[in-house]
Amino acid sequence: MSYEEGLSSTITDWLFFNSWWLLYQFIITYICCTLTPGAQPLYLTSEGMPLLSHLPPLNLQVTGGSSGIGKSIAMELNWFKWKKKVEKCAINDKQVFDVSKDYGQVESVIKQCQEKLGPVDMLVNCAGPSFSGKFEEVEVERFRSLMEVNYLGSVYPTRAVIATMKERRMGRIMFVSSQAGQIGLFGYTAYSPSKFALCGLAESLQMEMKPCNIYVTVAYPPDTDTSGLPLETRLISETSGVTQPDQVAKIVVKDAVGNFNISVGPDGYMLSALTCGMSPVTSITEGLQQIVTMGLFRTVALFYLGSFDSIVRRCMIEREQSKAADKRE
Repeated sequence: MSYEEGLSSTITDWLFFNSWWLLYQFIITYICCTLTPGAQPLYLTSEGMPLLSHLPPLNLQVTGGSSGIGKSIAMELNWFKWKKKVEKCAINDKQVFDVSKDYGQVESVIKQCQEKLGPVDMLVNCAGPSFSGKFEEVEVERFRSLMEVNYLGSVYPTRAVIATMKERRMGRIMFVSSQAGQIGLFGYTAYSPSKFALCGLAESLQMEMKPCNIYVTVAYPPDTDTSGLPLETRLISETSGVTQPDQVAKIVVKDAVGNFNISVGPDGYMLSALTCGMSPVTSITEGLQQIVTMGLFRTVALFYLGSFDSIVRRCMIEREQSKAADKRE
């Protein structure tokens, strides 16, 4: 049996734990809903009415909509109809701008778009690349650039639209983070902090904007591509499966109205419950689910962490044995 096959077997054993708690989740959900049959959404407007229960046509702005999850979200939102209108305002077909470098330019471009196309109703911040590598092998410049693109690339567009949203007393802002923004993993020492930062931004901004009837959502999608990852990172990532961008987009768009946290898949649900902390609660049912499942999910998480540590150790041992064998030859 090869090294990777052995690891895959170990991972399969650990994934056994990923099945039985799904039944438990269903039971808990049923109990919570039974105990609170009249539970109403806590995501309310300042007038006390449920927020955007039926969405009218929105003026959308999507950053990072040229590829990956950002493109899939844009397509799911039918944003490309708006994109054509935006392109008519461009000086030429090659006009682009970086949302993370110059706030003045970002503000100017968004202001021009709003003047010609109307105010932004919903902003989706999805610009930002993924990156993996061992800490000591990552170039120092990479830490700075990832923080600029993944964090400031969301701060700048949001800052540029927030004043208009407050004036109109309506709007929705979405930040697309990552499951690597909920748990630090091998190979993500440069990437994870830039995604963790979005959670803090979203929670703080939500508390400031809620009285103005502006609501914030943060999505935590899993990896959509494991090619090019270090072996340890790839094996750990594959324990929760790889999800296609289109699948992520459908879930994100469906849950964008009325949810603060958006998770994808059972592992994502568990991570959101484990890391909810002081984050806003969307409904009474969600709060009860978090309370009841916290202990169980923490127990399952300990098994996962043990599995991850085992993967890292076995990869290290395998490399050392391989080097020793090469020297003997």
